[in-house]
Amino acid sequence: MENSIKTRRDFIRFLGYSSLTLSQISLLPSCTPKTKKENKFPNTQDDVVLADGLSYYPIISWGDQINKKEVFGFNNDFIALHSLSADKLIMWVNHEYVNPVFASGMERTKANIDIEKSLVGGSLLELRKQDGKWKFVQKSTFNRGVRAHTKIPFANGVKIKGSQIVEGTLGNCAGGKTPWGTFLSGEENYDSFYGERDLQTGEVNTKVSYLKWESIYPQNLPEHYGWVVEIDPFSGKAQKHTNLGRFAHESATTIISKDNKCVVYSGDDKNDQFIYKFISESHKNLKKGTLYVAQLETGKWLPLDLEKSPKLKTYFKSQIDVLTYARKAGEILGATKLHRPEDIEINPITKDVFISLTNQKKKGDFHGSILKISETDANHSSLTFKHETFIAGGENSGFSCPDNMVFDKNGNLWLVNDITGNAIGKAPYTAFGNNGLFIIPAKGPDAGKAIQVGSAPVEAEFTGLCFDPAGETLFVSVQHPGELTKDKNKPTSTWPTGKMPKPTVIAITGPLLEKYTR
Repeated sequence: MENSIKTRRDFIRFLGYSSLTLSQISLLPSCTPKTKKENKFPNTQDDVVLADGLSYYPIISWGDQINKKEVFGFNNDFIALHSLSADKLIMWVNHEYVNPVFASGMERTKANIDIEKSLVGGSLLELRKQDGKWKFVQKSTFNRGVRAHTKIPFANGVKIKGSQIVEGTLGNCAGGKTPWGTFLSGEENYDSFYGERDLQTGEVNTKVSYLKWESIYPQNLPEHYGWVVEIDPFSGKAQKHTNLGRFAHESATTIISKDNKCVVYSGDDKNDQFIYKFISESHKNLKKGTLYVAQLETGKWLPLDLEKSPKLKTYFKSQIDVLTYARKAGEILGATKLHRPEDIEINPITKDVFISLTNQKKKGDFHGSILKISETDANHSSLTFKHETFIAGGENSGFSCPDNMVFDKNGNLWLVNDITGNAIGKAPYTAFGNNGLFIIPAKGPDAGKAIQVGSAPVEAEFTGLCFDPAGETLFVSVQHPGELTKDKNKPTSTWPTGKMPKPTVIAITGPLLEKYTR
């Protein structure tokens, strides 16, 4: 946090609650969990450990059957909900990538890769509330996968490398939900599947392709991936939006601006990459609009558009090239290079935009921070803004490497972190233990403090934070437990089965949660 924020009064004003007097603030309930020692945080247990007043139950795990032909995919991530009634939901869950050690096999055969293609993308699920708990409905007609083999068109009839309809979606990390009720899924590390092409030379770099899918499916080109995918919750029909640019999408967070336009914020989760926002011409769809990139030094959003930014014409021949290589376009315009921009969330009360900057170890930033952007006049279609560091990670703040976030309806910020598996417990992360779940209260005596309320299993991270409509349940993805396993017969984690680790969606409930969210 910046040095100018020295007192609790300053912090309350920083959050936008300046109408509260200190006497009013002192009357707000304190929801602080017990001490770290009593709560066993940090810890290295191979389990989901929660603060007193919280408990969890599983919703669905990798390999569980969702219909007659499909199972729940691997490495569940982003979660979004469409409410059908008070006790009935459609849930969308991203499946980011696979670990061949568990999912298929290390040998790059067509059979193994086909298994992997069936396990990434996303899943639509029906949930119903019974006896106070949300439960997956196995025989629902809503249950279906949108996977790496699903045929998906580019929106607006766009063709890339001659293709208007491409095979599948993959690398699906964070996302969003549109005001009209569809889900948005961001394709992040797409180069891990089919490599990446150099625009100038035309050559594909396959060295960055960890899974080597191009060895079996060379017709699936890198340019077909790295987009935001829109999914209809009822039919599963999907389309890829080129208007939102191509990069490692960590989010696609939407809001309607004061002038009635849909605005979509995204971070590019790579070192020295940028923050973007797309301003649609409509509040009902994403068909037309302009993609912008942030320049923090001037507080301006710069248009990634050949006509609005003629400088781009010196490098790009077409607007689709600008969007396909948005990183290069942002670099040409002088966008601000940041430390791995990840999730983006909007405070429901102040309308400020919060961005997780996870870390950049090569530049000495091991713990990351959370950036706050305040759009001019709190209008999200504004092209100017102010920015501040909301809070910095490190031992003083109690967390490191911020990742996914969610605000509850009261403006409290719930946060999870992502210390990579091979760094957990090692310097400079020895003080933090396993990855955790934190809350930063907006009000009360603990305002501004990062309080740990949960801890993930060995080598896992929490992702996909999402509240149910009543705010009584926090859905969380437990991703890649035991990710460093080399031999599946000797896993480094056995959560949750006691034998083999399985990525799983869980539901967190309890009086401590409700004290913050009610």
